[in-house]
Amino acid sequence: MPVLPSWLTEPLWDQFALLLPARPVYHPDHPLGCHRRRISDRIVFDKMLQLLRFGCSYQAIADTTCSATTIRSRRDEWIRLGVFAEFKRIALECYDRIVGLVLDRIAVDGAITKAPGGGEVTGHSPVDRGKQGLKRSGMTDGYGIPLGRVLAGANRHDSPLLAPTLDLLDDLGPLPDDITVHLDAGYDSDKTRALLAERGLHGRIAHKGEKAPIQASQRWHVERTHAWQNAFQRLARCYERRAVVIDAFFDLADTVRSVIRRAWMTHRWDGRPHRRP
Repeated sequence: MPVLPSWLTEPLWDQFALLLPARPVYHPDHPLGCHRRRISDRIVFDKMLQLLRFGCSYQAIADTTCSATTIRSRRDEWIRLGVFAEFKRIALECYDRIVGLVLDRIAVDGAITKAPGGGEVTGHSPVDRGKQGLKRSGMTDGYGIPLGRVLAGANRHDSPLLAPTLDLLDDLGPLPDDITVHLDAGYDSDKTRALLAERGLHGRIAHKGEKAPIQASQRWHVERTHAWQNAFQRLARCYERRAVVIDAFFDLADTVRSVIRRAWMTHRWDGRPHRRP
């Protein structure tokens, strides 16, 4: 049984394959031209989806079709070529053109997940007895479509990560003149308000010490997106040690889950499933 239905993996692979460079089946420098054939990119792509969904080790997902070493080397090659980031950018661009990003309202919030293996962007988690953890400062549009993230150690406070997170707006092209940023009480400070004012942004920030349901503002959209991302076991319990690899898995997850799910509600296409993914 495939890790994802074919109606989803096939169009994803068709677009992903266009971003990959052409490679010969056999290495041209081989004197006889009869050495082992190169593992198909499609096989490695399917393995990456399995890793993302199940969160298992590379050795556990390897089989006779592809080794763990091949998965890692092909993954690193695609990261160097910027394939995952370009894949996410194309998905967002198409979504904005067809459905439309809600950029006049955005939400930013942090989420902490386990990172037992440590790594470049991990720290002692204050909510997990000081164990290694990863924090992501995520930003979404008014519906919850992920626009980007900043990775940091779990011991980092949300507020200092707001500025680099908002810098990701520069990659989205033309923006509305009036943008409201929804934040929780962790950002309730004069420094945050000054930061938003310098960027010409309006802030709707929850006040410390005041009890209010999360539905009281548009902040719940980013909370829901964090829950969607944690449905992928590779992101909920991260064993990757390099930030570029973690970002690659996030770019893949954001394209697979959030964008496709939203498009199901507004558009129809050949092979569209009866139930929302």
